[in-house]
Amino acid sequence: MSTNEENMPKWDVALAALAGDECRRKGAAMTLNDFRELARQHAIRLDDIMETMFQLAINGEWIYSDSDGRVQPLDQSTLDSLYVKRRLSEQDLQRFNGSWRPA
Repeated sequence: MSTNEENMPKWDVALAALAGDECRRKGAAMTLNDFRELARQHAIRLDDIMETMFQLAINGEWIYSDSDGRVQPLDQSTLDSLYVKRRLSEQDLQRFNGSWRPA
């Protein structure tokens, strides 16, 4: 792998910026419903946003906490286990109904 490839983010930079901006605007952690609304407002697939959020959490840029407020570390195998036909399904994403915030 070249140095340029190693330095490339593993997530969609534009979606990461959109989520970060929305989180700052909201002044609170983001929820799955917030991401659904972002997807609707910007005509973006929810699974594309959530794949970016998972990558951000896996790489320590964001933190995911479950619905009881406990920080839940996410790893690549967690994300890989959610793919259905190369997409994240709404049903599987329901398990991640906690909060997402920048690290």
